[in-house]
Amino acid sequence: MRRASFMAPGSCGISWREQNALQDSWKTWCGPMPWCWTLSSHAVLDSCVQTTSCVLYVFSCGCPVLFAGLWGRVCARGPLTLRMPGKSNGVHSSPANHQPGGDTEGTGLSTRTCSTQDGTSSELQRGASLHGEEQRADHAFQGQGALARIVRLVLVLRDWANKSLHEEQQRPDPFLERFQGPELLAVAAGAGDELEDEETEKLNKKRKWLFVVDPAGDWYYHWLAVIAVPVLYNWCLLVARACFTDLQKTYFVLWLVLDYISDALYLGDTVIRLHTGFLEQGLLVKDPKKLRDNYIHTLQFKLDVLSTLPTDLAYFWVGLHCPELRFNRLLRFSRMFEFFDRTETRTSHPNIFRISNLVLYILVIIHWNACIYYAISKAIGFGEDSWVYPNVTETEYGYLTREYVYCLYWSTLTLTTIGETPPPVRDEEYLFVIFDFLIGVLIFATIVGNVGSMISNMNATRAEFQAKIDAVKHYMQFRKVSKDLETKVIKWFDYLWTNKKAVDEQEVLKNLPDKLRAEIAINVHLETLKKVRIFQNCEAGLLVELVLKLRPQVFSPGDYVCHKGDIGKEMYIIKEGKLAVVADDGMTQYALLTAGGCFGEISILNIKGSKMGNRRTANIRSLGYSDLFCLSKEDLMEAVTEYPDAKRILEERGREILIKEGLLDESAAEESTEGKSMEERLDRVASNLDTLHTCFGRLLTEFNDAQMKLKQRITALESKMRQEELEDFFSDSSDSLFEDEEKASPGGMQ
Repeated sequence: MRRASFMAPGSCGISWREQNALQDSWKTWCGPMPWCWTLSSHAVLDSCVQTTSCVLYVFSCGCPVLFAGLWGRVCARGPLTLRMPGKSNGVHSSPANHQPGGDTEGTGLSTRTCSTQDGTSSELQRGASLHGEEQRADHAFQGQGALARIVRLVLVLRDWANKSLHEEQQRPDPFLERFQGPELLAVAAGAGDELEDEETEKLNKKRKWLFVVDPAGDWYYHWLAVIAVPVLYNWCLLVARACFTDLQKTYFVLWLVLDYISDALYLGDTVIRLHTGFLEQGLLVKDPKKLRDNYIHTLQFKLDVLSTLPTDLAYFWVGLHCPELRFNRLLRFSRMFEFFDRTETRTSHPNIFRISNLVLYILVIIHWNACIYYAISKAIGFGEDSWVYPNVTETEYGYLTREYVYCLYWSTLTLTTIGETPPPVRDEEYLFVIFDFLIGVLIFATIVGNVGSMISNMNATRAEFQAKIDAVKHYMQFRKVSKDLETKVIKWFDYLWTNKKAVDEQEVLKNLPDKLRAEIAINVHLETLKKVRIFQNCEAGLLVELVLKLRPQVFSPGDYVCHKGDIGKEMYIIKEGKLAVVADDGMTQYALLTAGGCFGEISILNIKGSKMGNRRTANIRSLGYSDLFCLSKEDLMEAVTEYPDAKRILEERGREILIKEGLLDESAAEESTEGKSMEERLDRVASNLDTLHTCFGRLLTEFNDAQMKLKQRITALESKMRQEELEDFFSDSSDSLFEDEEKASPGGMQ
């Protein structure tokens, strides 16, 4: 048997494009297609057709029809085998060589498999009609165009699966969607809109090469994690390579590679800093000039420049084994501290991270001290006295691992002051040991104190909760409470702690604004709120007000939440647990309330015509531990005052329950309705009187102001007139005196 060549396109009803699609699909799911396979091989085509027919039988007719079809094929044609054609005499296969009936069935699948736009659901519905046409379906995938139809069906199924998965991933929660801000909905609605104004496109083209990093974003935090690695590498290994010569020479090539990778990251970090935005009046600044000026005029810029100076060029003069020339790389330590600070803020386990961080600081300090001890020993001479490192010529102390471990052990004992070390001999040795003791006392006292406070903080919640239990126990013992009741109270506390319900949510979230508190409450209690019927169609503002007023309460097994006839002061929403509506005997159970149900609203709504008034209409008892939300009457009335539709829904639901239980006096309800219209008129008259009173008050105020101004003007005129009268009087008197003097002067002269 020999290999047959590929058939010409279209010889089996399939085009080059469809052949390529088939080959791509085969490579995607099954790997490369063997070159010895042929599309003109009727055996391979027949096998593919039979296999695909079986798959379609699964979708259309179910497993029984599949097994029936397989059994019929085995009985009629025997096992599925690959048959290679005989000699072709240089003539390729053509449609005429196929079995009769291929033309009649050539469009059978094509009429059932439409384009991708029709959706696969319709394809499966059309394929379901094969159940009544078993004989026709047996030959539908044989003959001319069978492989082309298979390819089309596979592509349709693949596109439908991708589309369904994409829609399922992007489908938002319809309950949460109503409580998002309008700006979020606008952004979500416009996410697929790719049309922009011409000015925006021009601006984007001009600043296409620019980028601004948001310091509060995830990308910036991930970059801090990347740049913290070379900083920590330099802080740990540069000093070790400078002190331990064997470490530097043994792995010299590795150090060169790591050094220049860290230098490249340093340069990249400088570029990132130049493009890191900052807030100005609450907005992120994206102006490149302002970003550069904000970074260049800081001390950190000078340290970054110093940390990237190419001091490695001194290798040409002093040699390659002088890693201390790269100590300027240590100046970028602020990036590592910034990464630690942000991680402490972001992590869900801050206490564990703080302890790990302190352990890292301790190890780095001990590591540096060990390297300095080895360097001092090298300067003095190995084995010169009992304090320095032993002579390296000895086999026991002459290899790198022992050198570092011995120095690390000495450094740990010295800084922690918990072990005996050889006493110093020389003056410089005394000075170094004194410095180590001071560093150990100051630094490790601080570290141990911080560790103690962190461990205390980790148990602060438990300690506070235990203090509450102890106080209650002491009170019950002092008041001689019965053992059964004491056991019940202790079990209630155990349930709270075991199920993590001991945290006071109001106390924890009190520092947040109401908007954020409402969003957290909606997300935390989403599953419960979605089940509550009165919240299904309520306005977003009402839900926000209600969730801020909900108070959690936990009831023990057998506890009565309310008794029939009690005055109702609050309503309840069930978060977890089961409660039963029981008779007065406490045994007969009328109904079962589960998560999402609410009760108690009838007695606090004061429904007109209710025979019970503001009293409870049923006995509600907790079957197990029940977690409820309590909403007081004052809070509910305050919330629904501005939302009359929600109040009407609550009242209608309450009337339905009262009618069902026969506790509603319909005549009184109608009278209350008529009285309600009269009350509305009285309210309208009262509001009009208030308006008139306000207007009259305004007019009275204006009249008083005008009267005051008039009095002031009259007073000013009176004072002005008095002044003019005085001036006239003095002018008249002066004129009379002048005339008397004139008359007297001639008489004297005579």
